Amino acid sequence: MSTPRITDASIRLDSMPPAGRDLALSVAEEERRQIAEAVGVTEVAHLDIALHAVKFRGGMRVTGRLTAVVVQPSVITLEPVRQEISEPVDRVFLPGGEKPYAGPAGAEVFVDLDGEDLPDHFEGPEADLSGLIIETLALAIDPYPRAEGESLDTLGLPEADRDESPFAGLRSLKKNEDKA
Repeated sequence: MSTPRITDASIRLDSMPPAGRDLALSVAEEERRQIAEAVGVTEVAHLDIALHAVKFRGGMRVTGRLTAVVVQPSVITLEPVRQEISEPVDRVFLPGGEKPYAGPAGAEVFVDLDGEDLPDHFEGPEADLSGLIIETLALAIDPYPRAEGESLDTLGLPEADRDESPFAGLRSLKKNEDKA
């Protein structure tokens, strides 16, 4: 599935004032539905973005905050769980990412693992920030949602059912190994 495009989530570099440009969006219901499908949740009930872009190294630096409310099923009971998200955004966009680059043969590449993330690229005078917004949201979503205080113990499963798990067999192998 392709990444949904968010209306008005683009910033033009060629007409950006020296002080930069602000972008404030409240994403519409149909676009939130498409985003929910793309990130694998039941619903994106709310998605607001407040960004500020300034010219930076021939491209632009985008900073700001994403706030959202997502609904997805609990991993314990499958009941809907709401998660409120508030994530900072800080990304650099540079023009011309589609140009192929082949360094000299045998060249070494230094990767600074503690440094900044690699910049994103855009073609032409306009950067579409839809991918940045959806990626930021997707990375902030709890991969194992559950309601407050919810656990397997609260389900009231009998002890006999717990021993039937795949790990029960591994546990018995470990006990036999310890005896040997």
